[in-house]
Amino acid sequence: MNILLHPTYFPSISHFAAMVQSENITFEIEDNFQKQTNRNRAYIYSPNGIQLLNIPVKHSKESHQKTKDIRIETEFDWQKQHFKSLEAAYRSSPFFEFFEDDLRPFFEKKHKFLLDLNFEALEVVSKCLRMKMTYTTTTEYFHEVDTTVITDYRTLVNGKKDLSIFENYTQVFDDKHGFINNLSVLDLLFNEGKYAMDYLKKQQLIIE
Repeated sequence: MNILLHPTYFPSISHFAAMVQSENITFEIEDNFQKQTNRNRAYIYSPNGIQLLNIPVKHSKESHQKTKDIRIETEFDWQKQHFKSLEAAYRSSPFFEFFEDDLRPFFEKKHKFLLDLNFEALEVVSKCLRMKMTYTTTTEYFHEVDTTVITDYRTLVNGKKDLSIFENYTQVFDDKHGFINNLSVLDLLFNEGKYAMDYLKKQQLIIE
């Protein structure tokens, strides 16, 4: 299967399931940036339930700005805040300490552009999953693509259009809030460790 999708910040489980189940991955990099999508946000399972991790970006006066031109706002230390949130959420999970050294450098590095950060996040998770990730990127934007040639998963960037319901796995705070579906792949990684790849291979994707 050939797929087309967006590079996002520590992507959702559906995003990674699509990647694991595909033969060829193409990332969309010629799109216009849209607010309130997973381009610059991820969802984790905190002690209080679902928690949003949002990357602050610099706003432009231009009405249409390409995602690849979006710069990250560096006036406050959002990286430190995100890592603290991950620690609070997953320190007691089975595999947080196992992957902590792989993740920490990512949160200590300063990125200028959102797209570069998202690709590095993908590489970090791929390394943790021991998944060989090769991909190409788009050179121009097409609103529609030939679906006989490539499966268009770009709508996965908008969580509201992602209707996939996945198999339950044990989550740290599920005794308080129950199973929360389709969080960031980090939730799966910290809870399932080496079994995460097997899980991703089995899940079925449903998009609007």
